[in-house]
Amino acid sequence: MKNIAFVITCILLISCSNKYETAINSIEDYPIIPKPKKLTIAQGRFLLSSNTKIIGESSLAKEAQYLSKMLNTTLSLDLVIASSDHPTKANIILSIDPAIEHPEGYTLSIKHDNILISGKTSTGVFYGIQSLLQLLPVGINTKEELTIPAVKIVDSPRYAYRGMHLDVGRHFFPMSSIKKYLDMIAMHKMNTFHWHLTEDQGWRIEIKKYPKLTEVGGFRKGTAIGLAGTRNAPYTYDNIPYGGFYTQEEIKEVVTYAKQRHITVIPEIELPGHSLAALAAYPQFGNTEGPYEVAKRWGIFNEIYAPTEETFAFLEDILTEVMELFPSKYIHIGGDEVLKKEWEESAYAQELIKREKLKDEHGLQSYFIRRIEKFLNANGRNIIGWDEILEGGLAPNATVMSWRGVKGGIAAAKQHHSVIMTPGTHCYFDYYQVEEEKQKNEPITGSKRHTTVEKVYSYEPTPSILSIKESKYILGAQGNVWTEYMPTWDLVEYNVLPRMTALSEVVWSSKETRDWKDFYKRLQCITKRYDKLGYNYAKHSVETNQTP
Repeated sequence: MKNIAFVITCILLISCSNKYETAINSIEDYPIIPKPKKLTIAQGRFLLSSNTKIIGESSLAKEAQYLSKMLNTTLSLDLVIASSDHPTKANIILSIDPAIEHPEGYTLSIKHDNILISGKTSTGVFYGIQSLLQLLPVGINTKEELTIPAVKIVDSPRYAYRGMHLDVGRHFFPMSSIKKYLDMIAMHKMNTFHWHLTEDQGWRIEIKKYPKLTEVGGFRKGTAIGLAGTRNAPYTYDNIPYGGFYTQEEIKEVVTYAKQRHITVIPEIELPGHSLAALAAYPQFGNTEGPYEVAKRWGIFNEIYAPTEETFAFLEDILTEVMELFPSKYIHIGGDEVLKKEWEESAYAQELIKREKLKDEHGLQSYFIRRIEKFLNANGRNIIGWDEILEGGLAPNATVMSWRGVKGGIAAAKQHHSVIMTPGTHCYFDYYQVEEEKQKNEPITGSKRHTTVEKVYSYEPTPSILSIKESKYILGAQGNVWTEYMPTWDLVEYNVLPRMTALSEVVWSSKETRDWKDFYKRLQCITKRYDKLGYNYAKHSVETNQTP
């Protein structure tokens, strides 16, 4: 009897082993977004269980901890993290491979008896983890077997800059929301968070040398209601005090949280326009005596910084503290929508134009930007500005963020300046997600313009008019989120997802492999993960009756 039992046990073990080793997979088993550069389907499946261990080199400890946390969050699996000298069978192995060419590249090898994620750097390993997470089953009973299809993936991104922007000036969001946003960025293998921290409607970053920036500039006396003022209707306000800001300790916490997810945080300090909140706090840096008040409505305002030596010293003090908080190579200085009326009427500004032999007020704006760039360059940083910084002449080392279509980006690339493409036509995620006839059931926005998920996916960041040499100056693209009509975090998520998902494939995957119908199928799978993570995405964008 004992011999019979032993034989039966052996047969069962062999049968079970064969099941995992011989399982047949199809392309539908690999719904990864963004689409990998090269994916080879393999035979077999890896059984993920509580006995599985995560094994990584010491330099990959944070990546191992991240993977462990995500498995716990999504599958309630609490896996042990072991040292690299642990036996490798039936485990997930994280490794640095110098032979991989791209600094953000990775390989993911899944076999029936182990998983190996290798990267040129820890960043590549992190992106390999994101692909692995998207291959995990979602929404199954935890008593069922958790298996992952075998595969060999060799992958790296198309563009170096893959960004998402968030405006916290119009509406302020707590730390928990900012961290959630960073998690969403990481999930999509994007690597830059552009944090729009100052606006006419609120100054959101603590500057210790100038405490009134947040004490006064961080709060407004009320907020415009609905669409008043945009449709020939008078402005009305709720008269409810509104505001908030991030302390320097909170800023450091965000930067650290982002770094752990291989995300660079680029701060934006607006100048010389969009400066009402700052001038309300320190009116001496304006062109008039004021009075100034933190803006309660949206739009563009005449009030801008005066181009005085005192103003430049003020801004340099601010940027010095900003640089201490943000280690990023770039500092975004805005430069957009600068109305010139005050400079036209300022005796000081007009005298400066003559003294510096500037052509006009556009030349003065260029002078202003160049002064700031020179200071930042001297401190080892480079500037990014919206495409208006082209007006009057481009600062020597500036990177242009092209938002008013693509002309600014093309002009900058032809001048051999780095460019980040973010045209409103495809990359503004505060526009409606549906056509005008369907907008009555959607949360309001500031205009009737719309950008569907498919339209985002159709975007090509490198203009065909550029030569091969000029094309190299296109660093990548970014999605912008302006929050005038997003007072709550659930509305931010609703507007961002799944448009961010579409953009992530645009900036990662090769132009030749992108296919809308194929992407749409994979989109159905990733939204199940959004459900699991509690994200409030626009479900109508993935309804089956809208399948292309």
